[in-house]
Amino acid sequence: MNEDYLWDKSGEPDPQIQQLEEILGTLRYQPRPLPLAPRRHYFPLLAIAAALVVALLTGGLWLLLQNPDASIPSVAIETAPPTKLTSDPFFSVSPSPVSPRRRPTLPAKHNNPEAVAAKQQLMYALRIASEKLNAAYRRTQSPTQIKNQHRAG
Repeated sequence: MNEDYLWDKSGEPDPQIQQLEEILGTLRYQPRPLPLAPRRHYFPLLAIAAALVVALLTGGLWLLLQNPDASIPSVAIETAPPTKLTSDPFFSVSPSPVSPRRRPTLPAKHNNPEAVAAKQQLMYALRIASEKLNAAYRRTQSPTQIKNQHRAG
C-alpha cells in the first residue's frame, strides 16, 4: 500500500480505499453558495414604535396633570401693625418686611374671609414666636464667643 495516495493522491490507489471513497463520496463536502434570503429586520422598527408610544403616553399624562387648580395655595398676608404684649423689650415684636413676591393670591374657592383671617392670625403668631426665639438666642450668646471655629491643637 502506498501512503502517498492517502495524503496527496500521487501514488497508486489501493482498491479497498477506492471502494471506501466511492461509498463515502455522497457524504463528501460539496461547496455551494450561501443562501441569502432577504431577511426583514423588525427590531429597529419595533423599538421606534415603542419609543413613540411611551413618549405619547408620557406627554398625555403630563398634560392631564398640568391642572392649574392642583397647585398648593398660599394666602396673601397683610402685615398687621406690631403690638407690644408687655413693656419688656424681650416680648416686643418688630414688623418683619414681607416682599410682594411672597404674596400670591388664592384660587376663588379658598378666598373665604374666615380662612384668610385664621391664616393671618396663625402667621402673626408664628412671627411673634420666631422673634421671641431669636431674642432668647441672642441673649444666651456671649459677646466673646467665636462661632463656627474649633480649637486647633
